[in-house]
Amino acid sequence: MIRHIVLFNIKEEYKAEIPQLVQNFYGMKGKIEGLLELEAGQDILGSERSYDLGLVTLFENRAAFDAYQTHPAHMPVKKRMHEVRSGSVSCDFEIS
Repeated sequence: MIRHIVLFNIKEEYKAEIPQLVQNFYGMKGKIEGLLELEAGQDILGSERSYDLGLVTLFENRAAFDAYQTHPAHMPVKKRMHEVRSGSVSCDFEIS
């Protein structure tokens, strides 16, 4: 299995849109084969280390993760995140 974690900072002018961005992530749930788990949410601490928004997913295997990258349910979400983010970091690792 592959755990995919992404943290996003959102441009100031789009911060009010964060709840909708979270819903956009949840809109992918059940539509992508091999996507076993999906959690997303807005940061609640607002510390100097915080990112605005987090996404945590679990994929059945590397093939499912690779297919997700260009899946039709993911592409509009990905496009919107590229428009509104000021930065992001990710970590992807295998779970045995």
